[in-house]
Amino acid sequence: QVQLVESGGGLVQAGGSLRLSCVASGRTFSSTVMGWFRQALGKEREFVAWITWSGGSTGYADSVKGRFTVSRDNAKKTVYLQMDSLKPEDTAVYYCAQGEIAGVIWRAWPGKYAYWGQGTQVTVSS
Repeated sequence: QVQLVESGGGLVQAGGSLRLSCVASGRTFSSTVMGWFRQALGKEREFVAWITWSGGSTGYADSVKGRFTVSRDNAKKTVYLQMDSLKPEDTAVYYCAQGEIAGVIWRAWPGKYAYWGQGTQVTVSS
């Protein structure tokens, strides 16, 4: 059974930085993808970034390109989301997710992920 445990959320001022962590306890395979999503109050869940366990390929939403960096440590089964130059519009609950998703085009779709973390609140003040 796959379980995801997130940490690192908090309150920061605009322009500041946070690093989120997500630890996966279950098995990983060659096609396993770890995704980051966020959901602001009253809005739908939206894609942020993804990374593969094997090879470390990455993808980002246009809204975070150049500001956020996703990485992983396979030995620790941990994926990270480094968030720099934070803006008030980045305020949301951030979720990590895991799925077996071979097609790159599908990795931005939350419905393709089988497992989800509990979420961690990120608040950016103006």
